[in-house]
Amino acid sequence: MKQPDLLLLKEFLDEKYFLYNHKKFIETDPICIPHQFTKKQDIEIAAFLAATIAWGNRQSIIKNATKLMQLMDFEPHSFVTNATAKVVKVFSKFVHRTFNGDDCMFFIRSLKNIYKNNTSLEVLFSKGIKSNDETIKNGIISFREEFFVIQHPLRTQKHVSNPLKNSSSKRLCMFLRWMIRTDKTGVDFGIWKNIKPAQLCLPLDVHTGNVSRKLGLLKRTQNDWQAVEEITALLRQLDNKDPVKYDFALFGLGVFEKFK
Repeated sequence: MKQPDLLLLKEFLDEKYFLYNHKKFIETDPICIPHQFTKKQDIEIAAFLAATIAWGNRQSIIKNATKLMQLMDFEPHSFVTNATAKVVKVFSKFVHRTFNGDDCMFFIRSLKNIYKNNTSLEVLFSKGIKSNDETIKNGIISFREEFFVIQHPLRTQKHVSNPLKNSSSKRLCMFLRWMIRTDKTGVDFGIWKNIKPAQLCLPLDVHTGNVSRKLGLLKRTQNDWQAVEEITALLRQLDNKDPVKYDFALFGLGVFEKFK
């Protein structure tokens, strides 16, 4: 893309970023779930579970994520670390689309195993990222390997995306944006300090993908990891320190403005 076009796009997307990146955004977004907590581990567990089921109707996502918090007595870290096999069964009837009780029960068991050996989920993501890595791809791969290190239902693997299989890993990229990005508006948390916002990748979905193509930011027709790397590389030209801030702009244009 030519430099004059990039400058025009940056001006346009910056305007939309400032329009949508404010606390009113929280009310209708799954990020409202972790915003109910202040403890780091509570925030990241609530965020991880909310992001995991973040597909489909947004009201349904928030309703079911709230139900998960209720089942954990609104103390996710304490619940996870103290959960017994008997207690975990409280999730046996939970369903959100294809994410069912078996998946949910394994997630709790895996999180318990992780926190038994680590103070934060941040450890698992950050240890996979090399100093010269441009993106969080290796961090996602590292986390996924650790997440499934204990015995698990084979079907549950589909609920933790794998960029090695060219998945866009949209929900994990969104979760990482929540944990790592920080700015004055207070939408994203910025509680993880070992991964740079510059290494984040755009949470690519139908909305952000369609808008990106209409704006000429993305040529690839599939919403896969190759497309994620393509669009994120271009967004770095607009802001090399915080490329995924434009997630607010692209998502807002697609969902709220029905951009054509």
